[in-house]
Amino acid sequence: MVLDVTGSNPVSRPKFLPVHPLLAWAQARQPSLIRYIRELAECESPSDSPLDLKRFMDLFADSIRDIADVEISGTHLLCRFQLPGNNKSGQVMALGHGDTVWPMGTLAKMPVREADGRLWGPGVLDMKAGLALFVHAMRALRELDIPVARTVVLQVNSDEETGSRTSRALTEQTARESMAVLVLEPGTGLSGKLKTARKGIGDYRLRATGVASHAGVDFEKGASGVVELAHQVGRIAGFTDLDRGVTVNCGTFSGGTRSNVVAESAETHIDIRVPTLADFHQLDQRFRALQPVDPRCSLQLSGGLNRPPMERTPGVVALFELAQAQASAFGVALEESATGGGSDGNFTAALGIPTLDGIGAVGEGAHAAHESILVDRLADRLALLASLVAAL
Repeated sequence: MVLDVTGSNPVSRPKFLPVHPLLAWAQARQPSLIRYIRELAECESPSDSPLDLKRFMDLFADSIRDIADVEISGTHLLCRFQLPGNNKSGQVMALGHGDTVWPMGTLAKMPVREADGRLWGPGVLDMKAGLALFVHAMRALRELDIPVARTVVLQVNSDEETGSRTSRALTEQTARESMAVLVLEPGTGLSGKLKTARKGIGDYRLRATGVASHAGVDFEKGASGVVELAHQVGRIAGFTDLDRGVTVNCGTFSGGTRSNVVAESAETHIDIRVPTLADFHQLDQRFRALQPVDPRCSLQLSGGLNRPPMERTPGVVALFELAQAQASAFGVALEESATGGGSDGNFTAALGIPTLDGIGAVGEGAHAAHESILVDRLADRLALLASLVAAL
């Protein structure tokens, strides 16, 4: 589906024009928004702690029950907002996650704090602020009585940071029922570029198995899995094609038992990133065509693609241009970007649903000790989310 978009060139809003009502609302409510982000961030929710994740999901669900119907699906949430407007047709999906990479207790050494024009803390950027921004955007639509033509659903997953194994099916089901998907991941860089393309992510394991022997007594009877795998790693490194944006990284290498034993086996764990599905199929064929250098050894390959690419389709471009047009009313010239990192938006875009990613907070330091968001970009981001939902 391609959205019909007109007047999409970003322009700066002349300073003499009145402030847009949505932007004015966002500016007035910014203190309460910051308090809400802080409340969410101070409820630690590491991916590997089910009890703490549930505590966060319960907190989030309770915070929006006055404006949304919340359904719990396993450990994930589906939130249907009660918004102005009659005879709604079709659905818009917002997509986020409640889990973070930070272990319990991180707040003790990395407290949530506001300083130097930023809000700092674990998970504020990735992506507690994105969730808070969307909730406040829906509150803005309600309080300003702005009609919305679509049903609006927010899905909050609990396992995005660990591969979305249990949430993927629900994400794809909800996306198939939607005409557009807005992914609340942070924007790119301190300008907050939206993301119109993400690479697909794959994961392979390659094991080389040979023949063990005593390195001093029966060296010639052995066939080293370590040596065989070293040959293969050299070949695999050659699969990287930077001009095409294809990268292949043998991230770990392990094998053998002792220095005086010809190693029976060795294994490498490989990360791949591909900009298109066609690139993946070509790369996968190369992996499956690998043959042992030493005929006494064998190779065992497992794995494949676990997040399909989010490709820059006409539908994605149209959605971005619609966002550009909305942002221009706030004096913001939106830019787009592509990234090698993945999100749950990879799944929705691969289904052919127009998907716009990186529409959450603006900041830097995701997964790092300097994780932070720019406070002065909260208002325009909130207004953008609200106006885009109303325009779809």
